Amino acid sequence: MIAVRRARDGDAAAIGGVHVAAWRSAYPGILPDAYLAGLSVPRLQAYYAHAIRGRGLVFVAEGASRVVGFATAGRGRWTDGLGRCPGEGEVETLYVLDDWRERGLGRALLRAAAAGLAEAGCRSVFLWVLSDNPSRWFYERLGGRAVARATVGVGGRAVAQTAIAWDPIERLLETNARAE
Repeated sequence: MIAVRRARDGDAAAIGGVHVAAWRSAYPGILPDAYLAGLSVPRLQAYYAHAIRGRGLVFVAEGASRVVGFATAGRGRWTDGLGRCPGEGEVETLYVLDDWRERGLGRALLRAAAAGLAEAGCRSVFLWVLSDNPSRWFYERLGGRAVARATVGVGGRAVAQTAIAWDPIERLLETNARAE
């Protein structure tokens, strides 16, 4: 059985492990190999422990009595040169272990994050996806539209990213409900 719930303090290490495994699986050839090899579960554990304790929107998917995916969300952080943000809420991370993909976990985690943002008063939502990410189609299939492009520095390399948005946020919540 798979369950999605709010993260607890004890989940931080497992979340860090999922983050490292997902990046090492998804980004070879996109991000520098040395950067991927240097990812640290303890460092990410500390980061996610802080997010959980800070009452951030952190959700986990559990399968086989362990964390197999997670999502984090909060208020939109990025603005363009004119001060515009692609959405009021931002899904900051969404990762699922390879062996647990294609089971609806990504949709369930995305729905939990969007519902949490809507509850916090956000009327629109966006996320950044690396433009060369082979899973980018997932967000587009759920009705997201590319609304901005930018570059981000990762491991000393400039990497293209695309902002995918749902405005209003109900487009995401309703699309997810129909997709299951």
